Amino acid sequence: MPHRKVILAIDEGTSGTRAAVVGADGHVSCLQYTPLQVDSPRPGVVEQDANVLLDKTLDVCRATLAEAARGKLEVVALAVATQRATAVLWDTRTGRALVPAMVWQDTRYAAELDRLAPDWDPRLRSMVGRPAGVRSPYLWAARHLRETPAVADALRERRLAFGTVDTWLLWHLSTERACVTTPTNATSCSAYVLGENRYLDEWIDALGFPHELLPALRQDADDFGRTRADLLGIDVPILACAGDQLAGAVGLGCLDAGQSMCLHGTGSFVDLVIGPDLPIHTGQSDSTLTMTARRCQGVSHFSVETFVATTGSALNWVCDKLHWFENAKQISALAATVPSSRGVTFIPALTGLRVPQMQPEARAALNGVSMATTQAEIAHAILAGIAHSVTSCIDANREIAGVDVSSLVVGGGLSGSDALLQMQADLTGLPIHRMKETDRASLRGIAWLAGAQGLLWDSLEQARTTTEPDAVFMPRIGNDERAERRALWHARVASELNHVQAFAAH
Repeated sequence: MPHRKVILAIDEGTSGTRAAVVGADGHVSCLQYTPLQVDSPRPGVVEQDANVLLDKTLDVCRATLAEAARGKLEVVALAVATQRATAVLWDTRTGRALVPAMVWQDTRYAAELDRLAPDWDPRLRSMVGRPAGVRSPYLWAARHLRETPAVADALRERRLAFGTVDTWLLWHLSTERACVTTPTNATSCSAYVLGENRYLDEWIDALGFPHELLPALRQDADDFGRTRADLLGIDVPILACAGDQLAGAVGLGCLDAGQSMCLHGTGSFVDLVIGPDLPIHTGQSDSTLTMTARRCQGVSHFSVETFVATTGSALNWVCDKLHWFENAKQISALAATVPSSRGVTFIPALTGLRVPQMQPEARAALNGVSMATTQAEIAHAILAGIAHSVTSCIDANREIAGVDVSSLVVGGGLSGSDALLQMQADLTGLPIHRMKETDRASLRGIAWLAGAQGLLWDSLEQARTTTEPDAVFMPRIGNDERAERRALWHARVASELNHVQAFAAH
């Protein structure tokens, strides 16, 4: 019996790293996982040990490969999905990181970037699709070049390398030993010119970063050399490398203009695929960012992304801190027992609002409660607040992209709630598709990118036919009732924003 061909896929996230194999049937198997530690030694500073990250990534790969060998599976390629804007500086002689990696959640240079913003934001928004923001891997590295002797010495002796986690892993895993990055990762570092597939050199200069350290730009589906047999025990081509969120969109089958995806985790990230044209209003909103969805065969496909920072974490807060409910499942079960919240609304803005405007001082609010309000109605309001927030993200994406939304594909923890997804369908007026194995979408998507040029599939469209739907939720209310519910929501959000402005005026 011939061995079945599979692709080894890595999903290297912030809180953990996974490896698995993906076959031509789209099935993800031999999954191995290990957690990763994130450190915050002082406010604003978020770090990881890149050496440990590498070692643990190799561990899960070896365990997956051992299981695949026992199952007589033949690994024919490697594909890598990674967290996006976490930066590493390392010594090319020893192969070890010289300082802790700066994680994408880090904000230590927010004030410095804020000072540059008035001069730079107009150009950055139009060319890079986002403002200067609160963190920059290039600014972080430039500071180390000036302030950390080990880094300065390595640069002077031409043994210093810099890159995000994709660059770090590819340098170690590939026989090429090249410093390369891909558009889905580079976009998140805020110096990638979207329409031209190049760095914005003048911004790199303004941050004080030396150009010779910039990783070379490749495509998300590309030839990254072959795996190092001494590290993994296999000699196969590395054919794809992409940011985890974007690999997840591919793995959920979101390839076409108008398809939208919502991944529910700590927060809820909403992406709208646009296609090969840039959004018509790119950079006109600080809360809706333009992303490279993927770049293959010389063509970039774009998407826009908006997110609600606290959704899953809001449910945890309601359960663990307030003890109003036992767990998120109880909230969902109770919410399903009532037809509505009877005018009660919950705004899940525990760390501020991003939509309809960036307002970090906005706070969560529970409104419309009376003596007649029941626990089930509050449960309904909490889930509806998440559904309303996601609907506002979809509206914001549609406005920036100039592309209408045809459907919403959902994944992540909260997508298990039928009650939430029915509310989502009702408030958006869209069919909501929940796929099977949504938690493995990044692994599946990155394997598709690696294998869709004839290795296991003839195209991404053919690979997509292997996804299995779990459920579809259709809208059950009419346009009038939808408009009424949305109007109440907008009024409550406006009230919170007015409160913040009034408080600031005093």
